[in-house]
Amino acid sequence: MSKFETFSALHVPGRPVILFNVWDAGSARVAARAGAKAIATGSASVATAQGYNDAEALPIALALGNAERIVQSVELPVTIDFEGGYAVDPAQLAANMAMLAATGAVGCNFEDQVVGSADPRTMHSVAGQSERIAAIRNALGPDFFINARTDIFLIAKADTHDAAMVDAAIERGHAYADAGASGFFIPGLADLRLLERVVKAVSLPVNFMAFPGAPAAKQVAETGVARISHGPFPHMAALKAFETAAAAAFGEG
Repeated sequence: MSKFETFSALHVPGRPVILFNVWDAGSARVAARAGAKAIATGSASVATAQGYNDAEALPIALALGNAERIVQSVELPVTIDFEGGYAVDPAQLAANMAMLAATGAVGCNFEDQVVGSADPRTMHSVAGQSERIAAIRNALGPDFFINARTDIFLIAKADTHDAAMVDAAIERGHAYADAGASGFFIPGLADLRLLERVVKAVSLPVNFMAFPGAPAAKQVAETGVARISHGPFPHMAALKAFETAAAAAFGEG
């Protein structure tokens, strides 16, 4: 199978592929040695490792160069967190995604939050985001794995997550599937009852984001989720371990 087919086949409802997100070629090799079946980046981790903030503050040339180095460093399929694609206009977005595909990546995360908005809770309309997904699909063909991310739950406090938000997420899941998305990513949602409702209602393989204090992977898998990613948390843990070791070394001096 091609890497595209291999990656897509990893998404099995109830037996989710685990993606322990990396930030550079070195961490990708470590993940591969540890047993990863595929490699995924986290945009916040990549940006922080380069000294930038998240939300596309990392220049696109650096993002693409980093993606290419990761792809070249491992034999596994690689998917890149490409945030909002560094564009709003569908034509420019398609051009940027074509550059990402040229790095050898088999897929991307593509979010519906308006990157760079004065209000970080601003999201593209369902119709607008669907048009953008369709532009990517038309530009890249049928195999590239577009993991369409909705930030409905990420921008809202956990104690406000409710059935109405689930209904809104399901609406987006249906629309994104119709536009050509390959997967549906719903970071921030940790209520297993609500999560299961989304999984059952949306035809796409659903991606859960693990975080400290979230339900265990086995519990998440029982909802029918097909992918579990760890977002920025592996990089945060690595930096904390580095800081602790450095503080100890400096304290001995």
